[in-house]
Amino acid sequence: MASKIENPFSMRFLLPDQRTMYLQMKEDDKLVPMPILEQDELESFHYQLRDAGRENYAVAITWWKRKKNSIGTTCRMWGKVEWIDTNIRKVKLLTDEDVQWIPMDTIIDVRS
Repeated sequence: MASKIENPFSMRFLLPDQRTMYLQMKEDDKLVPMPILEQDELESFHYQLRDAGRENYAVAITWWKRKKNSIGTTCRMWGKVEWIDTNIRKVKLLTDEDVQWIPMDTIIDVRS
């Protein structure tokens, strides 16, 4: 249970707009800039993705998703590489419940 100092909503009455702005500010603190990757790391990711698609095994892909200007969040998804579209530079990742098209330029990690 949070103490009164950690939870500002327990100390006083706040208007809904104030609460929304406070929560938005806390969410903004979690945003990070896009990591800068070396060329050899990018080539390694592309090789792993092609190999996973060809050999039909699952991978965990971590990518950066833009939220505000140059900052965003990192997302992670585990699944099978269904398709790599080199024209639009996206990877189709398939799980039991979901299908996600991930831009190849935003991928920051691939794990087998």
